Amino acid sequence: MRQPFPFSLTGPLGHDAALGLVVLQSDETIEDEMRRLIPDSGVVIYHSRVESAPEVTTETLAHMAHDLPAAAGRLPRPIHFDVVGYGCTSGASVIGSDRVAALVHAGCHTRHVTDPLSALVAACDHLGVSKLAFLSPYVEEVSGNLRGALAARGVDSPVFGSFDEAEETRVARIDGPSVVAAARHLAGAGGVDAVFMSCTNLRSFGVIDEIEAATGLPVLSSNLVLGWHMFQLAGTRTTGPGRLFAA
Repeated sequence: MRQPFPFSLTGPLGHDAALGLVVLQSDETIEDEMRRLIPDSGVVIYHSRVESAPEVTTETLAHMAHDLPAAAGRLPRPIHFDVVGYGCTSGASVIGSDRVAALVHAGCHTRHVTDPLSALVAACDHLGVSKLAFLSPYVEEVSGNLRGALAARGVDSPVFGSFDEAEETRVARIDGPSVVAAARHLAGAGGVDAVFMSCTNLRSFGVIDEIEAATGLPVLSSNLVLGWHMFQLAGTRTTGPGRLFAA
């Protein structure tokens, strides 16, 4: 015989902030790094995936715009989010941050939308940074679009270097010593205010403090600035690696 039991309801998780994150299907890194920013209680983050190509080109990045509303719509419908982030730096530069925000709003209920490009500009403004040593994993075509979008917003990248890799799986496997060596080399050129490591699939959290100590410069990454900006927009605090969260 089946026994029905009475029950009571409680409020949703995330009583301080409810965050959403639209992750590229090919991304293996961002969820792990963003998870490190979430406090033990009070903040919850939900993930959705948007279809993306295994190789990064301007065309494959632009194609994601078609799927963004549906991907945002796969986030839990009853949740009214404080912030939803779109986890693609180069995609935001190709699609455009304003259009990204409109597409995400079309799919879910959220007060704010951000992306790594918008977040980087906000972080640079917060730190008083206008010139970056820019490290990219990608080929010149993709990196050039992003650098142009940054320059249009007042952030120049006079020092630039790349791993020249187009395959996302290989980007996610670039190891810490390789990233540290490249970042230190770029910072050594001088004439910059900070180091930026682009791409949400590039592992960065484990090397940010090391690069800051070696270069004396603030070190930013796509995942770092995106997480920082999401918490800023949500009006709640957390801690993370590097100077940005301490500033």
